[in-house]
Amino acid sequence: MAGGAQEVLTLQLGRFAGFVGAHWWNQQVRSAGNSTDAKEPPGELCPDVLYRTGRTLHGQETYTPRLILMDLKGSLSSLKEEGGLYRDKQLDAAIAWCGKLTTHKEELYPKNPYLQDFLSAEGVLSSDGVWRVKSIPNGKGSSPLTTATTPKPLIPTEASIRVWSDFLRVHLHPRSICMIQKYNHDGEAGRLEAFGQGESVLKEPKYQEELEDRLHFYVEECDYLQGFQILCDLHDGFSGVGAKAAELLQDEYSGRGIITWGLLPGPYHRGEAQRNIYRLLNTAFGLVHLTAHSSLVCPLSLGGSLGLRPEPPVNFPYLHYDATLPFHCSAILATALDTVTVPYRLCSSPVSMVHLADMLSFCGKKVVTAGAIIPFPLAPGQSLPDSLMQFGGATPWTPLSACGEPSGTRCFAQSVVLRGIDRACHTSQLTPGTPPPSALHACTTGEEILAQYLQQQQPGVMSSSHLLLTPCRVAPPYPHLFSSCSPPGMVLDGSPKGAAVESIPVFGALCSSSSLHQTLEALARDLTKLDLRRWASFMDAGVEHDDVAELLQELQSLAQCYQDGDSLVD
Repeated sequence: MAGGAQEVLTLQLGRFAGFVGAHWWNQQVRSAGNSTDAKEPPGELCPDVLYRTGRTLHGQETYTPRLILMDLKGSLSSLKEEGGLYRDKQLDAAIAWCGKLTTHKEELYPKNPYLQDFLSAEGVLSSDGVWRVKSIPNGKGSSPLTTATTPKPLIPTEASIRVWSDFLRVHLHPRSICMIQKYNHDGEAGRLEAFGQGESVLKEPKYQEELEDRLHFYVEECDYLQGFQILCDLHDGFSGVGAKAAELLQDEYSGRGIITWGLLPGPYHRGEAQRNIYRLLNTAFGLVHLTAHSSLVCPLSLGGSLGLRPEPPVNFPYLHYDATLPFHCSAILATALDTVTVPYRLCSSPVSMVHLADMLSFCGKKVVTAGAIIPFPLAPGQSLPDSLMQFGGATPWTPLSACGEPSGTRCFAQSVVLRGIDRACHTSQLTPGTPPPSALHACTTGEEILAQYLQQQQPGVMSSSHLLLTPCRVAPPYPHLFSSCSPPGMVLDGSPKGAAVESIPVFGALCSSSSLHQTLEALARDLTKLDLRRWASFMDAGVEHDDVAELLQELQSLAQCYQDGDSLVD
């Protein structure tokens, strides 16, 4: 049990959600490990919010994500559906049939070399078929991949990553993985590509009962369940799966927080007409239906637009990434997600999911945008006020919700997290008698500096801010995206040769923004231009023409909530 933690149950739905989730869980490993390194800040984040303790049939203690994961056939690669911690030969049922037997054995996927290296460091499969985990310091989490006596782990190459399970370094509980066998992960046929298909999956008794059973298993062992977070693909049929899942959660667990992260992969191209139209329809249906059943919804994408017109992917001054690679894009989004979810994962004075959603979603504004600075640019010798002043009056973070540049838009409410800045750098170290160059330099604590900065940027806006010492972990298998950072994550003028960056400071924000007015209206305009007769296959998947008309009305109503003239009070 979580021992007083306000638990969160995560639902991870879809292929790209699997990529983001794999990076997300990999980044939690160190936090869950209770590191004894003297250089590590004291525990600010509570791993029990996301993780659960358990015990195998052989009495070994386990610590696994509180997670339900749904994906398609072929997405697990060498990962077993029941996971690897609870192996037991006695679970192989005896076959009672005495007649002729024909065995059809599916060819096994070769294990990614990175995972082979990881597993050799984590434990061994003994002769009795039981997985023996190596001793873990302090009894929680996974043992580090590198110690003074173990070799440096392999870093997975982009070419070796086919699916998210190729780089997942976290062991999962047998109740975590739920495969949708009727649709394929690869190929052009049998794909889950339309919203209606996704909805129909969770209308089938088989899958609905399987999801409900897993929900009950995890929920019933929680002492203080605060809610659910849904990582859901928006661009394909998983938008329908997510919508039905959110509806089920709202019906069965009224009063709990439901925060949905709608995920879209990298850029798209005009030449892929059907895929682009389906992406538009799935995104629109997903946003509207998820908003109806969630406490808060946030689209997450490195693309520049949710609509039909392609826009270039967003740019990060200190990152070099390939926007066509899900392995890269998902790593960046997971880093942002790991930062903006900090408020409801704190050890001390956490902000509950319900409270966070209420603060950001007043007056019907249940869709929010995300932004982040990855990494936060603190150069050697600089203080936090020095770095913040360099941004001037511009909105500092890179947009991560495909809603365009935030400059010139209005923020109605925001939740901001700055993490990974050493306490010695929080305040300006001016010599006595030196006049402070700005009001920020006159502040006496880092928290006061951050609050003052947000007030200067957005006067009168409801803001919640958190300042943490804990950085964001970017150790392998996180891709090497940092060209001008020192190993502690500090931004340098030059590019250090061969420097391995394992943690970085990150500045992240969730914002209820007027940019959503234009984005949602543009989405509605694109939909009105469609000749739905040309896309009968989408409609045949379970969507009626009346559903599209209702969708347009809902989108336009939602867009009106974000008009710039809206008052901050009812």
